[in-house]
Amino acid sequence: MMNERNDEVFSKRVKAGKRTYFFDVKTTKGKDLYLTITESKRTGDFDGRPEYEKHKIFLYKEDFEKFNEGFTEALETIKNLWDSGEYKKPEPAEEREEQSVTFEEL
Repeated sequence: MMNERNDEVFSKRVKAGKRTYFFDVKTTKGKDLYLTITESKRTGDFDGRPEYEKHKIFLYKEDFEKFNEGFTEALETIKNLWDSGEYKKPEPAEEREEQSVTFEEL
């Protein structure tokens, strides 16, 4: 989806338990694409306003393939470990307490 800002070409918010992840595809002035992944977690309130802790990763085009390979291998390893019964699988999403966060609150 296109955004009003010229440098942002796609944005996806993923609520996951107590954390929210933002996947933002942006473009440089030279029309190169890059990805930012932001993790946001509510840490409390200050003067009645919510406070969040944020961590951001910038992923540039020259690293897309290697990052994808490593990420895919890590997720496959996790799935295999869960399937082996040696490690506990996560609860289904509908059983976890969900907490909604908007980007504007950050």
